[in-house]
Formats: sequence, C-alpha cells, structure tokens
Amino acid sequence: MRLATWNVNSVSSRLPRLVEWLDLAKPDVLCLQETKTAEFPAAEVEALGYQVAAHGNGRWNGVALLSRIGLDDVSLGFPDEPGYPDPETRAIGATCGGARIWSLYVPNGRTVDDPHYQYKLSWLAALKTAIAAEVATGAPVAICGDFNVAPTDADVWDPSAFVGSTHVTDAERAALRALLDLGLVDIIPKPMKGNNPFTYWDYRAGMFHKDMGMRIDLVYATESLAGRVTGAYIDREARKGKSPSDHAPVVVDLD
Repeated sequence: MRLATWNVNSVSSRLPRLVEWLDLAKPDVLCLQETKTAEFPAAEVEALGYQVAAHGNGRWNGVALLSRIGLDDVSLGFPDEPGYPDPETRAIGATCGGARIWSLYVPNGRTVDDPHYQYKLSWLAALKTAIAAEVATGAPVAICGDFNVAPTDADVWDPSAFVGSTHVTDAERAALRALLDLGLVDIIPKPMKGNNPFTYWDYRAGMFHKDMGMRIDLVYATESLAGRVTGAYIDREARKGKSPSDHAPVVVDLD
C-alpha cells in the first residue's frame, strides 16, 4: 500500500500536475488539502482508477481523499469540530483498504495574539478526542495532512527566525504530542535531496532553492500501520517547475 499526502494549494490550478503526479507516483491513497473548490474535478482522477471523496465549499480550505483500494464510511469533518465561527472544510475520513485514513488541514493560527490561534488549538484538541475514539477500536488509523505545526526545531530552517511566531509554539507542539500519546507514530520521511525533511517552502524568491523550509505536512499512524512502513520520502521534484504548490507530497510505502 502506498499512502501519500499533499497540500496542492488549489486543485483547479494544479490539476494537470496532480494528474501527472498520480500517474507517476501511483499512490493507492492520496490525501489532499487546500483544494479550494466546491466542485472537485473528479473525472480526471477517476480516469486513473481512483474513487474520490471531497469536502470543500469554495475558494478557501478544502480536503479530499483519492483511493483505488476502496473508499467507505466517509466522514465529512469530525464530532464536535469547532468552527470560525462555523465549521470549515478541514477534515475528511474514510476506510481505505481496511485502514481508517484522514486528510486534515489544520488552521494556520495566523499570529499568537489572533483569535485564529486559539481556534487552532481548540481544533487540535477536538481532533485528539475524535481520533482517540477511532484508535480505541483497535483498527489501523492514519491521520495525514498539513498540520501547520513544525514538531521540533529541527523541522524549521532557522529556529531563530520563528521566535514569537505560530507553527513552533509550545502549545502547538504540545497538541501534536497529545496526538502521539494516543499511540500514534510520526512517520518521518526522507528528503530526496539534502538532510532536511522539509515539506513546505514559501514562494518568496530563493527559499525553495536555499532549502529554507519547514516540515509541517505529517503522517501520524497507529503502530499497526507504522510497523508496516518500508519507506517514506518527500517528493521535492513535485515542488519544482511551473506553477507548483508551495508544498511537496509526502509518500509512505507499507508492506
């Protein structure tokens, strides 16, 4: 089984790249974030053998699951998911090939003194409760996506550049550790170039080529899945070329 996650930063803008990447990488399940559309262009990926489940409502947010190994018991959002002020299209789950897979787009938080930051922490706390219930069933579970949190200082290009910023605060990182405390494992992918497992680079000139990035696209899995991992990598090539997303796909292979 090949599981992947990718913040595409608008599926409409990135559709030719997405179709090309699906044909090249051939994931069995792909979690997408920031689809930014109310009408997912399903026909193009269905032609490659994928079923599609999408949760989006327009130009912001949006998540989707593409699977060629089954797509059952689809959940749009999770119980008691907080909103801003209404629930947003940030989570979708389904059973694929016997595993419960979630595609997640965690709120950004903006700045530490912005109400959106407290919304982010509340959202992560509610996610923990929802995922705890699924983990308790004993079924294999993976939560994948853009978490908008770098788990450690090693996951940002320069910790001093982020002092006082979101994505690296103690509270955000504690929320990630709380998810791991449920019995999940952080599957850390290998970069295709260099030593840094970064998955996101700002569009500003030179940041990608200088590898001034962050690891914020994560795959957390129960031990029953993590124990089957044979390899994981960050596809930096997908971040290159004309009109790329500012994120690279993370690909995990399981026996």
